[in-house]
Amino acid sequence: MFLLMSLEKQPLTIAVKTDPEWSAELREKHPQITGAYHMNKIHWNSVLCEGLKPDLILKLIDQSYGLIIGSLSKKKREEILNS
Repeated sequence: MFLLMSLEKQPLTIAVKTDPEWSAELREKHPQITGAYHMNKIHWNSVLCEGLKPDLILKLIDQSYGLIIGSLSKKKREEILNS
């Protein structure tokens, strides 16, 4: 799991995993980014997409995916990437 979102909640809010140092910086700069509810707030951020640049949202999603894929065993990573 690298991203959580409700298909029914508006405005769109997602939860993504980020590097802890970048998380702190993001939370200082953007009021739309906070610690994710019911998740490890050191690593997971809740992102209210409204008002954020699309490039930043895509970067957050890409980093979350990369962190999760990078944490898997080589065998599991290859299974996912080759499917």
